[in-house]
Amino acid sequence: MGVKDRSVEYQIREFRVGDEAVINEVALAAFEEYRDHYEEWEVFAGIVGTMSSLSENGELIVATVQGKVAGAVVYVGPGKKKSEFFSPEWPILRMLVVAPTYRGIGIGRALTEECIRRAERDRAPLIALHTSPIMRVALSMYERLGFEFLQEAPKIFGVPYGIYVKRLPPNGPLQPTAKPLRGSASAERER
Repeated sequence: MGVKDRSVEYQIREFRVGDEAVINEVALAAFEEYRDHYEEWEVFAGIVGTMSSLSENGELIVATVQGKVAGAVVYVGPGKKKSEFFSPEWPILRMLVVAPTYRGIGIGRALTEECIRRAERDRAPLIALHTSPIMRVALSMYERLGFEFLQEAPKIFGVPYGIYVKRLPPNGPLQPTAKPLRGSASAERER
């Protein structure tokens, strides 16, 4: 059972030393519902369970509810090392995870929007990600935010994935943006 009160406030902040274990736990909990889809689940879970190590090559962004980590995502900027199926100059969003308890209140959207803001900050022409059709809720959210299917990506442990891109304004954001420090689902609806 998740939090259904859409007025629950959450904060978006940078990764901090000491967040590693809980971020890794949230990542595993977020992927658990897909356990039966992945071949060699234990091997795949071993990779998912090291999400915090992605901070070495990207900007790990954290969502908290009352100080507790509720979700995370990694923004990997232009020119940074990434999977070969992405162009090196593309910024990407990696491994968006939201703890099952906190789904449905706008955290996934807020984390994705923060990655989009960072891509705009970097004056990138687009931002990319890869996701799977089995992740229906996330895929639907990405499409509502303007991501479009580009091409198939290699399967990951037997699960099909696709590459999606969102084209960005040519000169950065169309309007000034402020980094959201606090949010709630009701604030999300007001945007």
